[in-house]
Amino acid sequence: MKEDYIMTEDMNLEKANIYNEGDRVTGKVTKIEEKSVTVEIAGAPFDGVIPISELSSLHIEKAGDAVAEGDELELIIMKVEEDNYVLSKRKVDADDAWDSLEEKFNTKETIETEVKDVVKGGLVVDLGVRGFIPASLVEDHFVESFEDYKGRVMTFKIVEMDKEKNRLILSHRAVIQEEKESQKGEVLDRLNEGEVLAGTVQRIAAFGAFVDIGGVDGLVHISQLSHDHVEKVSDVLKEGDKVKVKVLSIDRDSERISLSIKDTLPGPWEEIEEKAQVGSTLEGTVKRLVSYGAFVEVFPGVEGLVHISRISHQHIGTPNEVLQEGQKIDVKVLEVNTQDKRLSLSIKDLIKKEDSNAYGDYVMPEEASGFSMSDVIGDQLKKFSNKE
Repeated sequence: MKEDYIMTEDMNLEKANIYNEGDRVTGKVTKIEEKSVTVEIAGAPFDGVIPISELSSLHIEKAGDAVAEGDELELIIMKVEEDNYVLSKRKVDADDAWDSLEEKFNTKETIETEVKDVVKGGLVVDLGVRGFIPASLVEDHFVESFEDYKGRVMTFKIVEMDKEKNRLILSHRAVIQEEKESQKGEVLDRLNEGEVLAGTVQRIAAFGAFVDIGGVDGLVHISQLSHDHVEKVSDVLKEGDKVKVKVLSIDRDSERISLSIKDTLPGPWEEIEEKAQVGSTLEGTVKRLVSYGAFVEVFPGVEGLVHISRISHQHIGTPNEVLQEGQKIDVKVLEVNTQDKRLSLSIKDLIKKEDSNAYGDYVMPEEASGFSMSDVIGDQLKKFSNKE
């Protein structure tokens, strides 16, 4: 009777420990090779093997990168072979993860995890399934290189998931934008016109640049980028640039903020007395012609006036008789008024008087010389009459 009892128990034990495909089992790591791991399954008639591809949702080079000897793992039997089980840790992790991830997706909960890898086009994390963060969803500004992101712990939100396709897309940018939105009201309340702040260029547009000033974006119009004329915003700024800006105006109702980079830069008139010393000769460009003279730009943002009386030794009726806009010309500095931002210039003082009947290829017209041909003929007739 006793022997029959022992045989019955052995048969029941053997029957209880027969495992099939799809069963979940607990295995202890006993051996690690480069491309596989051997595990011992309690009560099983033989060991199981986990191929390297079934160890993790991420690509790994060596099996030892994912597990260590002695680890106890939850596994799924993928295949039963002769004296061997083919097991998967990846499938268990994924099955457990999807339920949790779906709940976080529905509740819009943030996830904090480590960046496991940097790949072409973005970042990769391991959440039991492989999660991908496209480059455009990493930050809310342009990032030149993601090399130093590997190993960094960051917060993410799930923006797309498909269990059937094993697709999980995450965004850190969404977390940043949500934080900014909650801070926006507070930032707007404490901002003051005239305040100078540090900012980061978020976006480039044809008409200017949007700059983050700590939770809210403001616009730097293209005219406020520099004292020099700017043709294209991208010529002077790029996304991600750190800049200093001055608050020009705040519209709290529409949440619009106007900023200036130009007003934080040294003005073109600073130290003008040293740059344009009285008596010195400068090269300039004729910018505007008016009835009383010509405005000549001698430095970016610095124009001086050549009065009509200082253009030529000859009398001229209007400056455009001898000058044209855009023309390069040498001028002499006569006077500097820093306070009023005025320069008095002269062209005439650089031209020899004997050459004053011509300016370049231009010959002074008869009417500009101060007398007409009828005056000359009249004088000759008077002389003839006196002789008579």
